[in-house]
Amino acid sequence: MTISLAYSPITVDDVEAAIPFYRDGLGLEIVNDVSYEGTRWVSFGFARQAGLAVVVSDPGAGRSPDDAEALARLVVKGAGPGPYVFTTDDLDAAFERLRASGAEVLQEPIAQDWGPRDCAFRDPAGNHIRINQAA
Repeated sequence: MTISLAYSPITVDDVEAAIPFYRDGLGLEIVNDVSYEGTRWVSFGFARQAGLAVVVSDPGAGRSPDDAEALARLVVKGAGPGPYVFTTDDLDAAFERLRASGAEVLQEPIAQDWGPRDCAFRDPAGNHIRINQAA
């Protein structure tokens, strides 16, 4: 039996504002963009990981109104789930690309005591995004 991760959801308060961060800043490819019953989600694929996607959606996508409201309150405060951790083979280039896109820098690239070099950003909704490069 084989089990693989298909997608990972990231909730944002404004899908349109999140697109440049994930597409231009992280360099992911939009593979699906769906608007349905007043909600929207955009799936971003990974060039070297076919079938894997990050799905950015508003709080109401696939949730009850009560859950959407509760999640929206967390997202607005920057207290949503996370951090979301990505890896790269060139941390410095990834950092510069995101910084040049205007993303909020939380931490410049540093070597961590536990092994990887990493950096951190906030996406436009305040989600904590980390990028690491193995030692």
